[in-house]
Amino acid sequence: MKDKKDKLKERRKIIAGLAGAFFPFGLALFWPLRWAVAKAIKPYLEDVMKLPQAKTQGTVSVEQAINQRRTVRSYIPKMLPLDQLAQLLWSAQGITGNKGVKRAAPSAGALFPMDVYVVAGQGCVAQLEAGVYHYEPHSHMLSQVAKKDLRIGMARAARSQMWMAGAPVNLVITAEYNRVGVKYGERGVRYAMIEAGHIGQNIFLQAEALGLKAGTVGAFNDMKLTEVLNLPRTHEPLLVMPVGYSA
Repeated sequence: MKDKKDKLKERRKIIAGLAGAFFPFGLALFWPLRWAVAKAIKPYLEDVMKLPQAKTQGTVSVEQAINQRRTVRSYIPKMLPLDQLAQLLWSAQGITGNKGVKRAAPSAGALFPMDVYVVAGQGCVAQLEAGVYHYEPHSHMLSQVAKKDLRIGMARAARSQMWMAGAPVNLVITAEYNRVGVKYGERGVRYAMIEAGHIGQNIFLQAEALGLKAGTVGAFNDMKLTEVLNLPRTHEPLLVMPVGYSA
């Protein structure tokens, strides 16, 4: 991780990015609002890590990735390079243009109700300690929300599908319905679920392009999973995707 000075700089970047996302019409310039955003996310910024820049060109065609895509439930204990994790996260929710308004997955009304969390084991991702991390698209960083390997607890919360704990990382896709419900009401829940599907397919195809395999899990106890992973109560888990090298 970083020293205190570097962490402070990165936290300021995250706060500025979130403020810009929540107040796109310039309201982020008002310090009371910036302070409110900073206070809200403070519990999730104990440790931050800047990720390697994502690539926009690869060696595997979209057609090949679609043809090779399979759901995998068995993984070998091989460490993922940090740049591969960064690429997976970018494919899920990364910024793709228009000053942060465009992302890798489509979102109804560009309201972006989704968040992505990484559940990693010790020695499973290069340069990354075991724990749970939140992906911040605007700064392309990870912030740590839990500091130990919680893969077994996560798997138990998912109806004891213990194969999930064998994957080096699990990507948890959550929705905060209020963000999309403000405009679309109850139908916003459906839009969030559609968006989760887009994100999941992006992760599947990106994993294939990286020589990795992914699984997909929708059977879990929402409350237990939220408690185990120390997620915000308003971030409701919709999908968990184990990722790693196939056995």
